Amino acid sequence: MSVDILLAVVFVVMIAAIVIITSGVKIVQPYEQAIYMRLGKFVRVLGQGLNIVCPLINKVVKMDLRTEVLDVPKQEVITKDNSPVNVDAVIYIKVTDPKNAFFEVTDYRLATVNLAQTTLRSIIGEMELDEILSSREKINLSLRDILDESTDKWGVKIEAVEIREVDPARKVKDSMEEQTSAERRRRAAILQADGQKRAAILEAEGKKKSRILEAEGLRQSMILEAEGKRLATILEGQGEAQKLRILSVGAASMDSKALSVLSMQTIQEVGKGESSKIFFPMEVTRLVEGISEYVGSAKQVPDREVSDVDSIKEAVGNPDDILGPIPTPEEIKAETDKLDAMMKDEMDDVDEIVSKEPRV
Repeated sequence: MSVDILLAVVFVVMIAAIVIITSGVKIVQPYEQAIYMRLGKFVRVLGQGLNIVCPLINKVVKMDLRTEVLDVPKQEVITKDNSPVNVDAVIYIKVTDPKNAFFEVTDYRLATVNLAQTTLRSIIGEMELDEILSSREKINLSLRDILDESTDKWGVKIEAVEIREVDPARKVKDSMEEQTSAERRRRAAILQADGQKRAAILEAEGKKKSRILEAEGLRQSMILEAEGKRLATILEGQGEAQKLRILSVGAASMDSKALSVLSMQTIQEVGKGESSKIFFPMEVTRLVEGISEYVGSAKQVPDREVSDVDSIKEAVGNPDDILGPIPTPEEIKAETDKLDAMMKDEMDDVDEIVSKEPRV
């Protein structure tokens, strides 16, 4: 029995030794620091890795140095314009001084959240609802600066503050929706009126340009028609004049016999008509006398000889000079192209005038 007791005592002593030795070994993770206290007195801050401390009489509190996310509970706040809203936020904090975070405040997390609630209520209470809804970034920066200044003595740094939700009361929401709906109706009415105005202006401008082009086209057509009539009249008159000159040249070489034959042919053509009455002018007696002279005494009238052509030219003139220049098809085409070029220039002038009209 003595051996068993001795073995039990040895086993207990070994366990106690292991416990004592283990209590003096502290392992700190890379993202942590530890507060080392001995018999209620602060000794030092333990860094990362293996740390040997005095066993049994030590106390080590580890502090996480990573960024922590704290949720600020939703709370109702009255704005400057007496509009109740529910606001909540998220805070990102980081312990920079483990000693102060442990000794200066009981629970730095709870203290930071409560401080954020009161500060957020103070900031929101000094702003109107519209400003709150449109200035979240401004609220975030103001809240972060105030909290960071207050928590600096705790060894806690406020990295960021984000307003997560701004929820107005139900009645306020209904009023805001009505206001938004009215604003949208007003904008729609303005846009519709502006569209009708622009459409009327464009329609009037189109009608004006149409009238200008129509008037210019009418003017051009009248110019071309008048020019065509002028050219046709000139050519017709020139043709008639040349016809008369040709007849005068031909008649100059005719003798009395030929004239009598032509007169007889004319009377014959008149007689072929279907009319039962024929009126002869007073000069028909001279025509009959010529015919009788041709029939009865034609031998007494000498015919003209070819040698008399020179005398005819002297009396009447050179036939080529009498006929005058006859325009060729090329010359007529050149005149027409000239008129087309004039019309094109006029249309270009109209387009330039229209393009210089003021735009709406």
